[in-house]
Amino acid sequence: MNKTADLVIIGAGAAGLMCAATAGYQGRRVLLLDHSDKPAKKVLMSGGGRCNFTNLNTTPAHFISANPYFCISALKRYTPQDFLELVERHSIDYVEKGLGQLFCANSSKDIQQLLLTEADWAGVDLRMKTSINSVTTTADSVQLTTSLGKIDAGALVVATGGLSIPTLGATGWGYDLARQFGLDVLPTSAGLVPFTLHPELKTHLAPLSGLSCKISVSCNRQTFTEPLLITHRGLSGPALLQISSYWKAGDSLSINWLPDYQLLATLQALRQHQPRAHFSSWLGEQLPKRLATALINLLAIQGIKLPERNADASNNQLETLANALENWVFKPAGTEGYRTAEVTLGGINTQQISSQNFAVNGLEQLRFIGEVLDVTGQLGGYNFQWAWASAVACARGL
Repeated sequence: MNKTADLVIIGAGAAGLMCAATAGYQGRRVLLLDHSDKPAKKVLMSGGGRCNFTNLNTTPAHFISANPYFCISALKRYTPQDFLELVERHSIDYVEKGLGQLFCANSSKDIQQLLLTEADWAGVDLRMKTSINSVTTTADSVQLTTSLGKIDAGALVVATGGLSIPTLGATGWGYDLARQFGLDVLPTSAGLVPFTLHPELKTHLAPLSGLSCKISVSCNRQTFTEPLLITHRGLSGPALLQISSYWKAGDSLSINWLPDYQLLATLQALRQHQPRAHFSSWLGEQLPKRLATALINLLAIQGIKLPERNADASNNQLETLANALENWVFKPAGTEGYRTAEVTLGGINTQQISSQNFAVNGLEQLRFIGEVLDVTGQLGGYNFQWAWASAVACARGL
């Protein structure tokens, strides 16, 4: 068949559905295509099945990009409060967790249904299981050859996302299309992703799989104080996922296992007030006991041994112990990669994209939104807010 549309959008995820509905409400004839069998798959699995759909504290500082000013305009024009108003109009119950993170009270399906309902009300023609064979442009239109047949459109919006979680259908198609039209695609890597460990460290920590505690982790002038989770393969949890977006292969990480304490002063006080006790007993009260034991064993391997009694510790020993626990440095073996990464770092260079309507410079009928661009949010609902904001800015600019 041959079809015509004012706007074709490729990618029925968060950004694509939001853009389609917004454009449809503006009277555009919108055709939304996706190669997958179900829309918004990543929405469904996000937030542990509860979808952390925005963050009330969103600012441009929560995003990573080679062009950090690019995201400012869209984020100002469509705020977390704007999306929250939409959530409330659909009578979706939500809860606020730490740091302004908003989650569905029941299920991520509520956000998926919101997006599908909005698209339906806006008259969007949604077609799943559709492959794109070619894209060409003329001076003022776009032609696609697809498994549905040939499609002529006034504009094309690419909302195909990045490479994270390929089992949900992620591919590099959006990057390939950008390159076809001469755009620069910055190197991509897995972000918000767990770390793997070298065998010698994994031997000590893997048996502790499932244990969690609050830490501070630092790398490349960034620090996050959030929970760490030990897994059978390495280290995860919010703190490690956050720092992974700033880590490069070969970098070391520094962990403070007791971020709520001025540790040297605390150890000195223990020596004075509990002279017959052992520091290991106190450490086992602050951390899961098995983790405390593992850390003591790891310190011993480094030549840092605890005295039999607190009273026997010298000032130098206390300083060494405090520094070791506040600045535990190690090199990860790597990360879990795109298989479990929540986002893709890098992508289409935004220097070539309008921050007002997301059109390619000099090619108004071709636009890119969402994760396919070199804009990556930190953990906590920021990436969904970028999806909503970039989608709305693009649609309103048509």
